Amino acid sequence: MKNNYVAIMAGGIGSRFWPSSSEENPKQFLDILGIGKSFLQMTYDRFLKFFPKDNIFIVTNQRYKNLVLKQIPGINDNRIIIEPSRNNTAPSVAYTAFKIFNLNNNANIVMAPSDHVILKEDEFLGNIKNALDFVSTSNALLTLGILPNRPDTGYGYIELGEKNKDVNFDLYKVNSFKEKPGLETAKKYLKSKNYLWNAGIFIWKATSILDAFRKYAPGIYDILETGKKVYNTDKEQEFIKTNYPLTTKTSVDYAIMEKANNIFTIPADIGWSDLGTWNSLHAFSDKDENNNVIIDAQGLLIDSKDNIIKIASDKKFVIKDLNGYIIIDENNTLLIYPKNKEQEIKDIDK
Repeated sequence: MKNNYVAIMAGGIGSRFWPSSSEENPKQFLDILGIGKSFLQMTYDRFLKFFPKDNIFIVTNQRYKNLVLKQIPGINDNRIIIEPSRNNTAPSVAYTAFKIFNLNNNANIVMAPSDHVILKEDEFLGNIKNALDFVSTSNALLTLGILPNRPDTGYGYIELGEKNKDVNFDLYKVNSFKEKPGLETAKKYLKSKNYLWNAGIFIWKATSILDAFRKYAPGIYDILETGKKVYNTDKEQEFIKTNYPLTTKTSVDYAIMEKANNIFTIPADIGWSDLGTWNSLHAFSDKDENNNVIIDAQGLLIDSKDNIIKIASDKKFVIKDLNGYIIIDENNTLLIYPKNKEQEIKDIDK
C-alpha cells in the first residue's frame, strides 16, 4: 500500500454545466446532486477508503488552490499539485508522475477525474486494487473502461483486444481508442459488446508513464525532467511557474494512450457517470411521470415533458407546453436551451 498513490484531477472549468458551473467556481467544487458534498469531496472520500491521506494528491489550476484547501481540510500544500496554466491533461500527468516518482521511485499511480459519480464504490475499489496489482509487476498502462448501457455519443470508446489469461480478473489488451461517434456507430459499438466507454481513469507505475512520455511526448518530458531535483522542495513552484507553460497543450489520450502498445483495460460495472452535461444529469436523476427532472425548485409543470429544471428555491415557476429543454436559473443567468443542442452550451460567449 505504501507504494500506491492517487492523483485527483480537479483543474477543469466545467463549461458544459454553465451557468451553474463557472470559471471562478467550476463543477468539481459544486454540490450539484444536493447531498451536502461537492464532486471533489465525494471523490476524495471514496479514495480515503483505500489509500492513506498522505498518498492522495489533488491536481488543480492555481486559481483553485484556495477552493481545494477549503473543501479538503487538513490537506498540506505539497499534496496540491498546482498547474500555472491550462495545458490539458498530458502535461499535468507528466508533472504528477515526476513529482510522485521523486517521493517514491517504486510508486504506482491512479489518476482519476474529480467530478465523476460512482455508485458501486466497493466494485470500483476492487477494480483499482486489481489494476494496481497488475501494473506493479508489469510495464503496462491501464485504464478502466466502463461497460456501456446505451449508445452514447458523448464519450470516447475503447476497442477491446485479446483477453489476458494470466490474471484472475477480466483484463484486455486495448486494440484502439475511438473518438466520440455518431449515433449509428455508437449503436454498432453497443451491439458488438466489444467496446467500452473511456472514463479517463488511469493506473500505472510512475516509471512506466514516464518512459512513455520519454518515447511518445519527448517535448513535454524534456521540459519537466530538467526539474527532477527540485520536485517536493521549496524550489518546485518557481520551476513549474516558469517551465510548465512551455509544455505542449495536449491530452494524455492523444499524446500517449493512442500511440503506446502496452495499453490494457479492465471492463468495469461500477455505476459510473461523468455527469459532464445537463443531459447526463437528467439521465442520472430521478424523474417525474413525464420524464422531467426538477432540482431544488418549486413550481408547476403543465403538459411538459423531458425537461431538466434548476431554479433558485426562493422563486416559483410555471411552465406549460415545453418539451425537451434545459431550464437553469442560477448565478444571475437564466438559461433556456434545447436538450438536443446542449453541446453548444460550452461555446456560448459568456
